[in-house]
Amino acid sequence: MLIDSHCHLEYEGLVEDRQGVLERARAAGVGGFLNISTREREWDQVVGTAEREGDIWASVGIHPHEADAHEDLGRDVLLAATEYPRVIAIGETGLDYYYDNSARETQRELFRMHIGVARETGLPLIIHTRDAEEDTLAILEDEKGKGDFPALIHCFTASAEFGRKVLEMGLTISLSGIVTFKNAKELQEVGKSVPAERLLVETDSPFLAPVPHRGRKCEPAFVADTARFLADLRDEEFEQLAENTTQNFFRLFGKAQR
Repeated sequence: MLIDSHCHLEYEGLVEDRQGVLERARAAGVGGFLNISTREREWDQVVGTAEREGDIWASVGIHPHEADAHEDLGRDVLLAATEYPRVIAIGETGLDYYYDNSARETQRELFRMHIGVARETGLPLIIHTRDAEEDTLAILEDEKGKGDFPALIHCFTASAEFGRKVLEMGLTISLSGIVTFKNAKELQEVGKSVPAERLLVETDSPFLAPVPHRGRKCEPAFVADTARFLADLRDEEFEQLAENTTQNFFRLFGKAQR
């Protein structure tokens, strides 16, 4: 069994045919889905989907692109949303300096607020970081000094040095279909070196379809293609990688087993 540890089932491209999307994924061996939110107005949708489908869980959080629209979101609002039984994670949150869709200081403030809620609840933090390695590391190091919290870097595309440092902090790394791209040589080297017990796989669907589906809308079923590529890359049996990443998911997202 595989788990798609990061997908956006409420997004255009998937929501119109959600049952078909889920049926195709289940037929491909996907036994669980973490449905990710990126803004407050999505929270009821992701929770509702998770409450209807026994193999889907939800996250609650604010993407850095949406930070300016949520700068007044209070900690108590996010904390209350984590109380839903099917909410097993916080995020995605983090920093994105590539697009700069929101003010950097607002991104940093919301990132820290999410970290505080993750520390308080024990729910894993799902981190998005793009062109912001230095600030992401600085915030993580500072916040870890205040008290530990579980976290992962989703859709990892950062440098090998960044990967080494976040692994030293105890974080998990999740790889998407980007690792299958021909020009992703540095990322593939990272993919080879991530410890087996700290690795997850995801689609980030409907984005980033892996080879051989590039150019198409991405679906959770395609996590199997990424997993097969990674197994070959790491010289592992596909079944072993699937088992390891599934165990890693449930170890990190402990609330999913309740």
